[in-house]
Amino acid sequence: MTARSRDAAIVGIHEYPSRDVEGAVSPLQIKAASAARALEDAGLSWNDVDAIYDAGDGGGMGGLNVAEYFGLKPRVIDTTNVGGSSYEYHAAHAKRDIARGRARVALLSYGSTAHSNVRRIGVGGRGFGADHPADNMDPFAGTTLVAHYAMVARRHMHDYGTTSEQLAEIGVATRCHAMRNPEAVKAMEDLEFLDIRETTVDDVVNSRMIADPLHLLDCCMISDGGGAVVIAAPEVARDCRKPPVWLLGAGEATRYPENGGDITTTAAAQSGPDAFGEAGVTPQEIDVAMIYDSFSITVLAILEDLGFCPKGDGGHWVEGGRLRFDRPADGPALNTDGGGLSSNHPGMRGIFLLIEAARQLRGESCSQVNGAKLAVAHGNGGILGSRHCAGTVILGRD
Repeated sequence: MTARSRDAAIVGIHEYPSRDVEGAVSPLQIKAASAARALEDAGLSWNDVDAIYDAGDGGGMGGLNVAEYFGLKPRVIDTTNVGGSSYEYHAAHAKRDIARGRARVALLSYGSTAHSNVRRIGVGGRGFGADHPADNMDPFAGTTLVAHYAMVARRHMHDYGTTSEQLAEIGVATRCHAMRNPEAVKAMEDLEFLDIRETTVDDVVNSRMIADPLHLLDCCMISDGGGAVVIAAPEVARDCRKPPVWLLGAGEATRYPENGGDITTTAAAQSGPDAFGEAGVTPQEIDVAMIYDSFSITVLAILEDLGFCPKGDGGHWVEGGRLRFDRPADGPALNTDGGGLSSNHPGMRGIFLLIEAARQLRGESCSQVNGAKLAVAHGNGGILGSRHCAGTVILGRD
């Protein structure tokens, strides 16, 4: 790691413990509680915060309302909202703002009561309204969110011979990690999962079909939850309570439907090389891969597009349990908190990717990769196979 790469570091993290709040708290209250604990984790106070990055999950006019609710008067307010990748964008923007001297301590926060509100995240219609230009390609046909992902999975199978059993390897690995995470186990209990245990490939492919070829255990849960991340300048990070987790590189990209386009290729194919190039590392050096896992196919396509294996080889590459935390010689450990498939998915999961990546590089994970030095957090916002954004962040420790 060069001196140039040490522009900003994650110094405080917190993940809200409950995945089922039963209407007892609001998204804004989850954000505030998480922010307070993340600042405590860093050894900082509210008075130290001079930049807010917010995706509007706490209510309308997110940056303004959050600043007032937190009692802050920030020099920087960034309200970028690109769905589940918003928090990777926020981390990248905070890194740039801190490097330019616009801020010293940045606060990212998220809160959602998607489960308590019974939000039909995967099966609801995706129309944006009659006057939206994006309506001309797919929402008018009534295609649901999960149907888009199913089309990507089926196309990947058609083009590359990928099988349902290979997709199942992703859910099996993340459930293995979830069973080592007490908060993930409690989440599955609270959300009334049946037969809570480590799963097998047969379990996944024999679970009920949701949208052919995706089975129930290929799909993320819908939970409540939230969290916060504190990012600080080097001179602040040196005096914080926990070792800094440096933001080494970042990339952002957008992809949308095009005539003749390949729906199995994600925006990660553009954001990944930018992030790895800025960090000066390769995918083969990564110890932990925190990849947005709305569905198993999301992970498979992104792993390919980030360069962990050639396009089309992902099915074979993930076979044999190589994504488990205790197989470090085989490649990166995947979603060691249990992921959206088995730990939490309140609607926009990007902040949890940063949180668990930081835990791993601090040596604090429940599925700790021995000697982990480098991690990637990759968020996917929008809909795979349709319009979506990718945010890639490379993180490292001293």
